[in-house]
Amino acid sequence: MHHFKPSAPGVVQPTNPHKLQTTLAAISDDQILALLEKPRTYERGFRLLMEKYQERLYWHIRRLVSGHEDANDVIQNCFLKVYRNIHNFERKSKLYTWLYRIATNEAITFLKKEQRRSAASIDEEESQWANRLEADAYFDGEEAQARLLRALASLPDKQRLVFNMRYFEELSYRDISEVLHTSEGALKASYHHAVKKIEAFFKAEL
Repeated sequence: MHHFKPSAPGVVQPTNPHKLQTTLAAISDDQILALLEKPRTYERGFRLLMEKYQERLYWHIRRLVSGHEDANDVIQNCFLKVYRNIHNFERKSKLYTWLYRIATNEAITFLKKEQRRSAASIDEEESQWANRLEADAYFDGEEAQARLLRALASLPDKQRLVFNMRYFEELSYRDISEVLHTSEGALKASYHHAVKKIEAFFKAEL
């Protein structure tokens, strides 16, 4: 599996963008799954699946684990798990919510391992998380963005996850519910609390 080199958030920049975008626009998830069902077309189907979803999943993971190298390790593990378990996908949910669930679980597993390894306090971990993001090559240096990163670092992991999926990735509460196995009402409450905490963080910095 190749080492993923991301474009800027939300911007896909493949080697041949026009050809790839045309291909992905023309092929549905059902067509990809049909390719994955046959041994002779499995590799092609998996390649199309990666091309279609790796950018979205990468940035979903990146906002949770902060650094490119860590995010790249997590997405490699994510797609290895998908490669080995796609036959277990029962089509009871959307393909991308199933992929998001795997990516989220892999990111959370990574974070838990890092927390066990680190002797840092919660405050120190929050500061380190924000500092890594601000030092990232994709951080544009704007003060407003830096403040948002610091505010996000102050949120509990679950609230930060819900905020990212709703605010940055613009997923519906229904889709987030499928990914996290949490009721839409609880997700709305988490998002509301996250927004209030971010607003309070901004006011405290004034």
